[in-house]
Amino acid sequence: MAARITAVAVDALDPPALAAFWAAVLDWEVVGEEDGAVSIGPPGQPGKGPVPGLDFLPTPDPTPGKVRLHLDLNATDRDQAAELERLVALGASRADVGQGPPSEEMTWVVLADPEGNEFCLLASTVAPLSAR
Repeated sequence: MAARITAVAVDALDPPALAAFWAAVLDWEVVGEEDGAVSIGPPGQPGKGPVPGLDFLPTPDPTPGKVRLHLDLNATDRDQAAELERLVALGASRADVGQGPPSEEMTWVVLADPEGNEFCLLASTVAPLSAR
């Protein structure tokens, strides 16, 4: 037997706003709200479905220091440059974590969400979860 990841929990100063940002980034929807926490997941997927959701939990304190976990994203329907432009328009910002300039070896872009949580946009594209 094994365990399965059903959600990734993210501490947030403003859970609804951060959930709205990530729902727009991922084309997901709010699937639950309770005690100030907001959960998002793929459209139509039941809770604890096959794709892990994101739970944004209220916390009064910003995260101190470097977070040791981050998300890697791949575009599904456009190249990296176009997806980068879309993410920045949604509120993401470029982040410098000492990665240096893009190169043939470093094909990702480091970004931060509106609360400063780092994530990477990878160069390759992937198939969407399902056609809409």
